[in-house]
Amino acid sequence: MEAVKAWSFTKQLHPWKHLFHFSSSTPSAIRRSSHSSLVLRCCSSTTTATAAGGRNRRSSSSSSSSSSTSSTESVRAIRLQKVEELRSKGLEPYAYRWDRTHSANQLQDIYKHLANGEEMNGENDHVSIAGRIVARRAFGKLAFFTLRDDSGTIQLYCEKGRLVNDQFNQLKNLVDIGDILGASGSIKRTEKGELSIYVNSFAILTKSLLPLPDKYHGLTHVDKRYRQRYIDMISNPEVAEVFRQRAKIMSEVRRTVESFGFIEVETPVLQGAAGGAEARPFVTYHNSMGRDLYLRIATELHLKRMLVGGFEKVYEIGRIFRNEGISNRHNPEFTTIEMYEAYSDYESMINMAEEIVTRCALAIHGKLTIDYQGIEICLERPWRRETMHNLVKEATGIDFNKLGNDLKACKEVTLRTLGELDYKDKSSIEACTSVGHLLNEVFEIVVEPKLLQPTFVLDYPIEISPLAKRHRSHAGLTERFELFICGRELANAFSELTDPVDQRGRLEEQVRQHNEKRAEAVSETDSTEVKIKKDDDESYEVMLDDDFLTALEYGMPPASGLGLGIDRLVMLLTDSASIRDVIAFPVPKNQE
Repeated sequence: MEAVKAWSFTKQLHPWKHLFHFSSSTPSAIRRSSHSSLVLRCCSSTTTATAAGGRNRRSSSSSSSSSSTSSTESVRAIRLQKVEELRSKGLEPYAYRWDRTHSANQLQDIYKHLANGEEMNGENDHVSIAGRIVARRAFGKLAFFTLRDDSGTIQLYCEKGRLVNDQFNQLKNLVDIGDILGASGSIKRTEKGELSIYVNSFAILTKSLLPLPDKYHGLTHVDKRYRQRYIDMISNPEVAEVFRQRAKIMSEVRRTVESFGFIEVETPVLQGAAGGAEARPFVTYHNSMGRDLYLRIATELHLKRMLVGGFEKVYEIGRIFRNEGISNRHNPEFTTIEMYEAYSDYESMINMAEEIVTRCALAIHGKLTIDYQGIEICLERPWRRETMHNLVKEATGIDFNKLGNDLKACKEVTLRTLGELDYKDKSSIEACTSVGHLLNEVFEIVVEPKLLQPTFVLDYPIEISPLAKRHRSHAGLTERFELFICGRELANAFSELTDPVDQRGRLEEQVRQHNEKRAEAVSETDSTEVKIKKDDDESYEVMLDDDFLTALEYGMPPASGLGLGIDRLVMLLTDSASIRDVIAFPVPKNQE
């Protein structure tokens, strides 16, 4: 790229020499466009840079916060003066519109065969483009901008011979890196092979007041990148590309499920009781109704109400809110797709999960072998299917089918077999209230991190699956699976429980167990163990959703349901290490 990145010149250029040295030789070409923006025609002669053009006022070697803040304020003050200068000339620095004929990538594609040094100046080769200026270079009789739009970048080529009057002086004093410009002209490819717009005219569409961070000393603080994502996207185009791919993935998910006849519906975000999962909800207060409401922790229970109402295939892609911890896998708000199909069981949802993931992988990569954080993942179907009992036995040698229901004895065998455990894992095992909980705890500690290739884990204990139908062949288990890839859960599915009496009993037991833990936490408020319980979010209240139970009593058809984490799917397919990398504006850990 002939237009050198602006930040790479921070140390080389005098603070005021980043603006172009334009001049004049013919009548004035400043004019008011129909959208009241500053339109400049290139001009010709020489001038010297003035102090009004200073962008690189801050030293790139400065590392102190106060110095950076002072530099930013100085730049902002200078740019505000430029805004006033524009308006004093009757020019509006914040335009209403700009008529574009092409995007940058369209021009790159249309003129990809243009030879070096060749110019296209026909009637159809006069183009108009708009975008942000991210780089520049000026020397002798030439000046270059690099303009970036949503599709990519292209060079603006300005030559002295085309400049008129004194407009170059105004250009160099008014335009900064970060400004959004519109430009019109013909097409040429430079001798060095850079496709360029040979500029005839351009306009300041938006005057930037704050300087962009330089390439090497700019927006590097991780939390600040998330908090000021808009700067992150400008400075790092690959970040914006993740969100384009996210949009493509979500479109492919919709296309896939709708090809199987599912209908998209919407369910309430504000709910009278937070149900469908066991998680701490966010609580808000409705003034006119004088009552607490909860941000949903799942879409499940209302989607099942749709089945009761007569719909047979429904899905929802929506935001879920859980007032819990933040990690590279967890964000307080995240996106899922949940779908429910009448007259099917969990076997059909295994097929649906494979369809969604493989079609999205093909849409993004065009293949089913992908890399995630240095690990090669093969998504070729069919994926491995194994029961939780067998996976635990395979990894630890413990056969829970033979241990019986003596919880104390099961814990002793487990702790003896697993040997050295850290305090948290040992405490989690000792706190288990049933053999089913113990089995799941061992699975999460030992097995889950090792499930790198796609694996369906089948037949979960009934104690941890209050919304799933009892297994038709194995007592104490449910017809439930979870999909794991790269050691993390991606999807969860059931043969749905439709017996309203059984459902009420299981939910009431879940509430009872939770309230016992909650009471224990309250009674030991000063102990170290309590702090652990608070970290595990045991102190919140769990309530029955009586209206859901009433709906079941009217009759819900046999059905299967699937929930799949959109954010984790995007992480997998974009090779993103953290969930915060695939959410445009994640909740900041520390608010400045």
